[in-house]
Amino acid sequence: MIQQQGSNRVYSRVTDAEGKTVIRVDGTNRDENRAFIYMSRHFAALGLPVPRVLWVSEDEMSYTQEDLGDTLLFNTITPTLLERAIRALAHIQVEGAKDFDWSVCFPVPAMDERAIRWDLNYFKYCFLKGTKIEFSEPKLEDDFDSLTAAILAQPADTFLYRDCQSRNIMIKDGQPYFIDFQGGRRGPTQYDVASLLWQAKANIAPTLREQMINAYLDELKRLQPSLAEESWRAALPHFVLFRTLQVLGAYGYRGYFERKQHFLDSIPNALRNLSEVLAELKNDYPYLYAVSNDLLLLL
Repeated sequence: MIQQQGSNRVYSRVTDAEGKTVIRVDGTNRDENRAFIYMSRHFAALGLPVPRVLWVSEDEMSYTQEDLGDTLLFNTITPTLLERAIRALAHIQVEGAKDFDWSVCFPVPAMDERAIRWDLNYFKYCFLKGTKIEFSEPKLEDDFDSLTAAILAQPADTFLYRDCQSRNIMIKDGQPYFIDFQGGRRGPTQYDVASLLWQAKANIAPTLREQMINAYLDELKRLQPSLAEESWRAALPHFVLFRTLQVLGAYGYRGYFERKQHFLDSIPNALRNLSEVLAELKNDYPYLYAVSNDLLLLL
């Protein structure tokens, strides 16, 4: 068995008589399994760094995939490995979107207004209400409206990994491989960059973040020469805010409700991220900024 932090899927390493290994996945949702299987085969056919699916059960509830080992980027973060990962991410997003069948995405094919609202409500109901802090729902929803508009204003014709964080990037032979992308959908590129570089427990220093953003944009512009870099950079803090709110919702659900200590331990760093980005965006989201100051008192 391979321990998982936030998934209901069961992962096992299976070894044959000759010592060769594969990873078996027993899922709980057939549509989610189908999404991963399709995406893995699509990306692998394009030469992108993902585990190959080797076998699928008749009922599509189980499958095996290539064993990439045990080394997570999270445990081995160096500037070199992080840069390799973030440059590879640009290829997953742009090249991976070519001839992609968005209808297989689970649970939705794109980051649309309804999907954005789900994540914002995840923060409100699974985290914020769990803190017992008093807040005004109308004022909070006003800022949610503004944030939703900012997210929807960005180009969204690329593959959005959704959970692109260093625990979902394996290192094999010095190269990054991406796993757990079954929640992917069509959406803006900034979201995944925010997910990776502002991951709460990764503690990536601001100077290193800026280096990685520069490296990422260098790679992205090779793939999208018409990229409006200034506009892309201006939108990034809004995606950092959005991702941080979603992550806090997940931490609240997995921590407060499921009592998983790893997620409870991650809350302080996520709250610091929230405070930092809202200090930059306080004129755009004044009520969220006020709420973040109250949340800091929990630390």
